[in-house]
Amino acid sequence: MTYQETLDYIFEKLPMYQRIGAAAYKADLNNTIALCDAIGNPQAQLKCIHIAGTNGKGSVSHILSACLQSAGYKTGLYVSPHYRDFRERIKINGEYVGEDFIIDFIEDIKPLIEQIEPSFFEITVAMAFAYFAKEKIDFAVIETGLGGRLDSTNIITPLLSVITNISYDHMNLLGDTLEKIAHEKAGIIKRGIPALLGEKNDAYNFLFKEKSKKEETSLVFAEDYIRINNFKTSIEGSTFDMIEWNGLSIRDLQCDISGSFQEKNIRTALASLKCLASEIPYVYTEQNIRVALQQIQKKTAFIGRWTQLQQNPLIVFDSAHNEAGLREVLSQLEQLNYDQLHWVYGTVNDKEIDTNLQLLPSLNTLYYFCKPAIPRGLDETVLLQKASTYGLIGAKYNSVNEALAHAKTTANENDIILVSGSIFVVAEVI
Repeated sequence: MTYQETLDYIFEKLPMYQRIGAAAYKADLNNTIALCDAIGNPQAQLKCIHIAGTNGKGSVSHILSACLQSAGYKTGLYVSPHYRDFRERIKINGEYVGEDFIIDFIEDIKPLIEQIEPSFFEITVAMAFAYFAKEKIDFAVIETGLGGRLDSTNIITPLLSVITNISYDHMNLLGDTLEKIAHEKAGIIKRGIPALLGEKNDAYNFLFKEKSKKEETSLVFAEDYIRINNFKTSIEGSTFDMIEWNGLSIRDLQCDISGSFQEKNIRTALASLKCLASEIPYVYTEQNIRVALQQIQKKTAFIGRWTQLQQNPLIVFDSAHNEAGLREVLSQLEQLNYDQLHWVYGTVNDKEIDTNLQLLPSLNTLYYFCKPAIPRGLDETVLLQKASTYGLIGAKYNSVNEALAHAKTTANENDIILVSGSIFVVAEVI
């Protein structure tokens, strides 16, 4: 098969959560285990850092990858979903997996695919492990897809398990309370493997403590290791001071990613590096941290969070798609000066949209409702009707790009155009 034929095969043959939703979710690890068994269990050759959490895990994963690369380590990075290019999911030192490898991998395991009918995500996880092992990387940063306990990535034995935070998302699969969701995320904590929690919350702290005690391992809270002071952010990037409790302090750090919400992600990543300092030489030093944070996007090909498309009017996209993520975006907007907000907004049909719509501002905001071009996309007419019940003023458009085009013709130089609501909306404009 050609590369395009291979992509067509895996997109059409394999159930893909991003496209069809819950029907693609496999609530066990059997297929992943079978796939990895068939290719020699490449994950056993990898030194991994495992990242789970409702929000922030992509940012934390990219920050950690940049720091490992800056220290001279050949670093694999597995993330999901992708925006435009399937190969975004599997990178080594910021370079996408090669097309030839993907073709050969699918061709080799095609008989097993036909036999056990794995999901799209199960295949991509096995593919990432195989690629990283083949390329003999030093370390792999592995982001979970959904949940943790039953996530396909959870067959690894990492050096460190990191859980960024817990908030409401995917409740139809993970549970309708923070405690239930936390239980699923805590599933990546393994016997004897240290764990780090990015945020404290009385609603679920106890659960992680119990899980760590059961697995006879240590649990560290990021804020007990690292403080971030004087955090300032603009569309160009962020600056801050890092203060380690009873230890290293680094002043005037510069970071090339933006957004007030990144303060927590940076803290989580730096605390993770401190946990790994004894295992990974040279990574937790002032010089390495300072250099790495300035080159996160360059080193890792990071996209998706609070990124500028143009100025005058300012156009920003952000992949926030759940309650906690949207709250962070709204907090960021409060720090900006503008005349009117133009929000290009779309979502998927299996989200709890009422909670999200209730958060959105009605004053001084025009909405451009649209449907992302995937089967899960929520019809723009339905979205408009639902949004109007919350006093949100706007119109519907047949596509994301049509909505953005109308926003551009309507907005003045001192306005802001925001593209957000779904990863799949953002994917169509970057």
